[in-house]
Amino acid sequence: MEKSTLSMYPTSPMVYAVISNPIIVDNPDMPSYQPHVHGRCNPPALIPLQMNEISFQIDGYLDTAFVTMSGSWRVHCVIGNANCSCLIAIPMGEEGSILGAEVEVARKSYSTWLALMDEHEEKESVTKSEDGGLLKPNIFTLTIPQVDSGSNLLINVRWSQKMIYKDGEFILNVPYSFPEYVTPASKKLPKKEKIQLNINCGLTAEVLCKTTSHPLKERKRKPGKLDLSYEAHVLHWSSADFVFKYNVSTSNPFGGVLLQSPPSPSIDQREMFSLYLYAGPDKSRKVFRKEVLFVVDISESMKGNTIEVTKNALIAALSKLDQEDSFGIMAFNNHTHLYSSTLESATNESIQIATEWINTNFIASGGTNMSIALDQALDMLSRTSKSIPMVFFITDGAVENERQICEPSCLLAGSFCNHYFLQMLAMISKGHHDASYDADSTEDRMQMWLSKASSSILANIVIDGLDDLEGDSRVLAKKQIESYTTQAWFSQDKELEKKVAKISLETGTVSEYTNMILLKTEPQDKPSKSGKRQMHLANAVACAAFKLVLESTTNARLC
Repeated sequence: MEKSTLSMYPTSPMVYAVISNPIIVDNPDMPSYQPHVHGRCNPPALIPLQMNEISFQIDGYLDTAFVTMSGSWRVHCVIGNANCSCLIAIPMGEEGSILGAEVEVARKSYSTWLALMDEHEEKESVTKSEDGGLLKPNIFTLTIPQVDSGSNLLINVRWSQKMIYKDGEFILNVPYSFPEYVTPASKKLPKKEKIQLNINCGLTAEVLCKTTSHPLKERKRKPGKLDLSYEAHVLHWSSADFVFKYNVSTSNPFGGVLLQSPPSPSIDQREMFSLYLYAGPDKSRKVFRKEVLFVVDISESMKGNTIEVTKNALIAALSKLDQEDSFGIMAFNNHTHLYSSTLESATNESIQIATEWINTNFIASGGTNMSIALDQALDMLSRTSKSIPMVFFITDGAVENERQICEPSCLLAGSFCNHYFLQMLAMISKGHHDASYDADSTEDRMQMWLSKASSSILANIVIDGLDDLEGDSRVLAKKQIESYTTQAWFSQDKELEKKVAKISLETGTVSEYTNMILLKTEPQDKPSKSGKRQMHLANAVACAAFKLVLESTTNARLC
């Protein structure tokens, strides 16, 4: 949770030459004089490759976007008779989850497959950072070995990510900000950027475009659907992320139900449905009065920048409360420390006093006794009436006896926590969970959650008539796997773990119990025109040269 060097992380799809021996660095087209170089780079240096073309296909369905990126990069920095490994790095946006990748380069091709994880792999660390995995929870990396100098890499990557819903608008933000140094040397030659965007809101109402970062042209419009495209010849690649905001032409709460019938060979033969509801853009609608309790970890591990950022985030969150709301603050390490034994009205005076208390008492020290803090928090909120009680639980690390603690509410947590623990707390309490993976994002995540808590809350919902419904299994697959995985972690049920793994293979969605494997194939093994591979998977696995273990973004070990 220390402050990260954000400027070093990719803000768009990137490919790097992995250089261990600096003597091979040179222009392959026009070799220049290089002084003799001694030694090796440890760890290897990463040189960004020049990008020749880029295109995106984005399909938005409800609050989920499925993104397909296609691009071309050239190894322009290695001497003509040499080769190097190339590292692909893909930022995937909000709650990004990798779906697959294919790479073609110089008479070779690679593709990813999901495979069952062997039991011995669960006990041994088989992930090698140089092979790939997750650089950060939302940055997928993949290494392609022995790429010849001057070669072009043709890369296709697919992932899913969330669209944020805020103030009646859906917000899609896809990483699309390319640094100037990936522009090819021949800058005067125009290059083509292309984005195809398809929106399906799940209703028959009109989709209204509110804001867009790039000039989009409307291609087709139907009730509840909108097809847009952006295509331009540019001298410099885009320096801004692709942002698209839209809403639905209704002032009332809206929603629907997705229904998924299992295919005949599926391991899970139950019918599934997912209900989604949105409050709509009407900001004048009265919301419940809130009673909010902030429970904050001040143990030794929070020392340094983490505790300072947490203090700032908490003070900012207090300032956003309405005066009709009530709040409480509890700090905990080995013991609990209360700002007040009862909840206080969120007046300007009480918030000022609370701010002074935070600055005085938030000193990182001692151990972590989470259970006592949560029990005391529940006791404080048990006396609420005519309001919505909320607990914002903030910590930076996992604790012991997590399964025994899974009875209270939990809304937000820090970077090294067991996410299945947090999700189980959220499921039990009908709440939510989230994480900031570095100190820089803590305040933003806190503000986002408080904004959600301040929006309309629907209560006493009645569902009637679940007949003749349709859905998209891609939207439900990730939620199904996460729910089952959380239950498997809590119950320690090995059979349920196997069921999760099989669902993962069936849907092509990564899970805790599957590996993503990178297969090398020869040109004749490319997919046929019908889309089917000409070589059986068993043979492909047999000739696999490289293996990549990808752990899900919800993986407790990774986080």
